[in-house]
Amino acid sequence: MTATETGPLSGCTVIDLSRALAGPHAGMMLGDLGARVIKVENPGRGDDSRSWGPPFVGPDDDPQATYFLSCNRNKESIALDLKSETGAETLRALIARADVLIENFRTGVLERLGFSPAQCLEINPRLIILSITGFGHDGPEASRAGYDQIAQGEAGLMSLTGSGPEDMQRVGVPIADLLAGIYGSYGVLAALLERERTGRGKIVRTSLIAGMVGVHAFQGTRTTVAGETPLPGGNHHPSLSPYGLFASRDGAVQISVGNESLWQKLCAAFDIDPATPGMADNAARVANRQAVIDLIESRFSEFDSADLLERLSSAGIPAGTVRTLPEVYEWEQALSQGLKVSVDHPVLGGIDLPGPPLRFFDSVDGAEVETTKTSHDAPPLLDEDAEAIAAWLTGDAPAEPGTDRQE
Repeated sequence: MTATETGPLSGCTVIDLSRALAGPHAGMMLGDLGARVIKVENPGRGDDSRSWGPPFVGPDDDPQATYFLSCNRNKESIALDLKSETGAETLRALIARADVLIENFRTGVLERLGFSPAQCLEINPRLIILSITGFGHDGPEASRAGYDQIAQGEAGLMSLTGSGPEDMQRVGVPIADLLAGIYGSYGVLAALLERERTGRGKIVRTSLIAGMVGVHAFQGTRTTVAGETPLPGGNHHPSLSPYGLFASRDGAVQISVGNESLWQKLCAAFDIDPATPGMADNAARVANRQAVIDLIESRFSEFDSADLLERLSSAGIPAGTVRTLPEVYEWEQALSQGLKVSVDHPVLGGIDLPGPPLRFFDSVDGAEVETTKTSHDAPPLLDEDAEAIAAWLTGDAPAEPGTDRQE
């Protein structure tokens, strides 16, 4: 049964026309915040990511893609053929009652279906429309199809990532898709806030390449201001030293020496002369990074990782290990932050999913009381909620989010 807990977006209805990852991730974020998210899918096959695998889990006659499970919790599903009169009419009815519409079609597709932004705003002038494209909705390359790895390359992230200039690598998750979804949901929240003042809807646009450029951070200004061309530097920071992954006797640990005080502490803890030639300050250590790495690893090689981390902690040096994902999902600190949630899936039964990254608290009589949503819905089966949504549209079912899906 659909979770009934509220959240900051309780009472907000989102129509999610998107597929794959960028748009669905944005919709899931809004659902995590308490919005009712109705996912509109193609009849028969549904969202593209329902077939993305392996891995698939569940029975052979009804396999479930773990990819789809990653970005569609807290949603309902209805299958509509938007090229048919019935499907288009149902979508118009959904738009009329919605607060937010999410789409990530290629530029021009919705216009051809009769649902351009202008037409959607005619149906519902208070509608917030989130449109996510690969390269932007305008400009000379707007018509290009957007896929994560292409965007990682075209927007420069791959040129920064890898062990060295001859080993450029993609990030290990679809970071362009994810960031477009995150930026998109951030834009939706701003537009909803503005609507409180103006009473009018708005079109919010972002793209995979915009999300990539949006996180260039110091590497961006290194380019635009300093005139440098950053290249992959492996597991060591290009502007700080020592800051990265260092070998120990039985593995490796990470340290982050972000200021001179920490450098002094590190030297004291491992019998290093802080005035060693070429290491007197951060700029010198960056210029002589390999020598710094060699010196530190010569000290760290005397310790197993567990003992080394204890020694670093005692010295006040920020340090950590590199966990596998199974280790992360059993880590007590991650669990304490709600970063793994359990849901009841209609085919798979009880399963665990990565949890939402936000928590919420009220202050009651000077004490913090957590109000974070803790009960979540499993990603829906294709068209699972069609009857309930139809009943809601005709006034035969409650309008409140979280009351429609049947057990």
